[in-house]
Amino acid sequence: MIEFMEVAPENWINVGGQRARDFEYFTERFPFVCHGLSLSVGGPSPLDHTFIRKLRQFMDRHGIRAYSEHLSYCTDDGHLYDLMPIPFTEEAIHYVAGRIGQVQDMLGQRMAIENVSYYAAPSAELSEIDFINAVITEADCDLLLDVNNIYVNSVNHGYDAMEFLRGLPSERIAYGHIAGHDNEAEDLIVDTHGASVIPDVWELLDAAYRFFGVFPTLLERDFNILPVENLLTEVQKIRNIQNKWCPEHQLHDEQSKVRPLSA
Repeated sequence: MIEFMEVAPENWINVGGQRARDFEYFTERFPFVCHGLSLSVGGPSPLDHTFIRKLRQFMDRHGIRAYSEHLSYCTDDGHLYDLMPIPFTEEAIHYVAGRIGQVQDMLGQRMAIENVSYYAAPSAELSEIDFINAVITEADCDLLLDVNNIYVNSVNHGYDAMEFLRGLPSERIAYGHIAGHDNEAEDLIVDTHGASVIPDVWELLDAAYRFFGVFPTLLERDFNILPVENLLTEVQKIRNIQNKWCPEHQLHDEQSKVRPLSA
C-alpha cells in the first residue's frame, strides 16, 4: 500500500551508528524523497552551502528520488523556527529564483518548491498564483503541490480554490501533499498536519487528478499520530481516488515516478 516515503533531511544527515543503519533498512526497501525545513530560499541570509553539499551526499548515499522545499523563508541572523511569507513582488521573484538555481546547480538536479500556507501577505504587488508561477518559470524548477495549503489559503485570503488549482503548471508537478488542519474561526484556518483530511480537501485532490493526471501524493501527519491502521485508511483513500483517474494496472508505475529526476 505504501509506495514512497518522505523525510526531512535535517533530521537524518548527521545521524550515524545504528540509527543510520535502521534508516538505510527502509531506504533500501522503499522509494524516498526529502522535504527540507531549513533551506530558506526566500531568506536574507546566505544559502548554507555546507548543508547543500551534505544534502547531495545524503541523497546519493540513500538513493533519494527528489528534494523539495517550501516557498518561504525561515532565517535572518539565525533560524526563526517558522515558515515566513515571502513578499509577492517582482524583486522577490528574481531573488528567490536565483537562489533556487544555485541549489539546483549544487545538487546536480532540479528541486521542487511547495506552495505554502501563509497568514499575511506583506508588501504584495502580485497575486499568490502569479508569484508561484513566475518563480517556477524563472528558476526552471518543479512544484510540490500541497492541496491542503490551497484550501487553507483560499479560506484565509478569500479566493476560489478550484480556480487557483487550475492556474498551476501541470507539467511542473513532481508530487503532492495532502493533510489536515485546524479551524480557528470561520475565516481562519491553521495548517497543522495534526488532523484528518476533510471532505473539501479530498474533493480538491480529486480535481487535481482530473485536471493534471495522477501524481504521487503523500499523506502528512506531524502530531496527534493515529494508529497505523487509521493512517493507512487515509492512504488507501488517496489510492482510491487515483484509481478513479488512472487504470489500476498503471498506477504502480505512476506512483514510482517522482518527476524532478526525469527533467
